[in-house]
Amino acid sequence: MHTLIGPLPRHLYVYVDTLFTHREKQPFRFVPAVWFGLTSTPGRMWGCTVLLESGAVYRSLPPQALAFSMHPDDPWTAQDAQTWDCYSSDFSTLEYPYLAGLRCLAKTGPTVTEGRYLFSVAPVGDGFSAQPEQAKEFHFIQLDNGRLTIQPTDRVVYEEKSFTSGPLAFPHGLRAQTEVYRCE
Repeated sequence: MHTLIGPLPRHLYVYVDTLFTHREKQPFRFVPAVWFGLTSTPGRMWGCTVLLESGAVYRSLPPQALAFSMHPDDPWTAQDAQTWDCYSSDFSTLEYPYLAGLRCLAKTGPTVTEGRYLFSVAPVGDGFSAQPEQAKEFHFIQLDNGRLTIQPTDRVVYEEKSFTSGPLAFPHGLRAQTEVYRCE
């Protein structure tokens, strides 16, 4: 099984759930950390690489171990944090300037939660990404409940106040792209 390790577009200050990093109960359940990397292994969740205040580096923490507050919503499950396992070990991270910081809605498990865009990850070199109806980027979202979610493009909608209209909601009636377009 192949795993690829890569950087985030920029490091982020987060909190890490000590249930994932410490043997004994800590005075605070969530401790400060710097999130700076990702790992991708097919059939597994995205792995988050962080630096703790102690200087320890943890690689491949699951996304539900990260938070943007010392007191995020609980419980937060693997299914809330991410819809699909990684399907490629090769990926490219990018932060779309147009989406940077935009408000959004993300489908997290059975609910819809509000948040802000952080960055995207595009899998490359796999059989799924080669098919138009399967080609989806993963959008990393900082949720208002203090949690992280990673969702494919069809589970996130954005509000760009100078362009989008009406209240923020998921549209109905859109069709998936299914064709490969060529000019020769």
